[in-house]
Amino acid sequence: MPDQFGDKTHPATPHRRQKAREEGQVAQSQDLASAIVLLGAVIGLMWLGKGLTTRMLEFFTDRLGSAPPLNQDLDGLVADSWRVFRFLGESVLPFLGLMLFVAGAAHFLQIGWILAPQRLMPDASRISPLQGAKRLFSMGNGVKLALGLAKVAVVAVVAAVSVWSRIGVLLSLSELAMRAQCATTVDFLLTTALHVAIALLILAILDYAFQRWKYEQDLKMTTQELREEYKNLQGDPQIIARRKQVQRQLAQSRLKMTVPQADVVVTNPTELAVALRYDAETMEAPVVVAKGAGVIAAQIRRLALENGIPILERKELARALYAQVEVNHPIPADQYAAVAEVLKYVYELKGRPLPKAG
Repeated sequence: MPDQFGDKTHPATPHRRQKAREEGQVAQSQDLASAIVLLGAVIGLMWLGKGLTTRMLEFFTDRLGSAPPLNQDLDGLVADSWRVFRFLGESVLPFLGLMLFVAGAAHFLQIGWILAPQRLMPDASRISPLQGAKRLFSMGNGVKLALGLAKVAVVAVVAAVSVWSRIGVLLSLSELAMRAQCATTVDFLLTTALHVAIALLILAILDYAFQRWKYEQDLKMTTQELREEYKNLQGDPQIIARRKQVQRQLAQSRLKMTVPQADVVVTNPTELAVALRYDAETMEAPVVVAKGAGVIAAQIRRLALENGIPILERKELARALYAQVEVNHPIPADQYAAVAEVLKYVYELKGRPLPKAG
């Protein structure tokens, strides 16, 4: 966003966050996913490696320890090869499945489920030599290079310390039998890899925290961006104000037509106003012809006074009718008695005979 719109000082709105997510912009660290996969691989090898190594050693010892048949035909060769591949698949696939699950979980825990097909659309800037050169020599890439060198240094130090701490074991390998040498070497390599993986995981967590902070900073909005988003979502404030003005005018026009037809206006006394009309020949029950609160209630009372409509203060009845009955709808049965009492008073006040329902 151009500088003339101001600094980004406002937190991102939910709409901006959702839009950024739909565009594939999320806070994630590739280093964290790689470190988790590496740690999972090391733990998986420490857990499954011994049994896997034993099975494979026995299998190849059996296969290679005996002389192959000299009269092997093509079908026998294919069947024999299929047994080898099946054994390798049954032995290796569980470990590969574990690695696939760990890799998926590492990414899912960071960003959850996200589908951004627009990220796959062709973008000329991605293949532009000029844009590529700018990205290559950008400040961000310089920082990434420095961090990468720092990670290499940390890994080298951790690996050196791990090796040095078990240098005695390495020096005594020549005194062991071949099988023990292999087991000790594998154990030594896995232990060193575990220490390196833990160091990388710590660095990756720090990198994820930085990526999260940078993501929040990038999502922040200027005052102008907030205004533009509000306009796009809610519409132009001037148009909204004009629309509300037109709605008020329409409401006032309806009140000028409906309130003079009412028989009585029930009030709260100043907060609410409900205008009632009853025609025994055409209506089964009194109908609410107008209602309102605040300014609308005041206008209903004013129109009632101008047209000689009686205004009665009935707080409980006004609240109930305002809350329960919509305009042009009859009153509920539980309010018949209270409304009948009001209409009876009004007809007696006007000296008119009480209408009888047909």
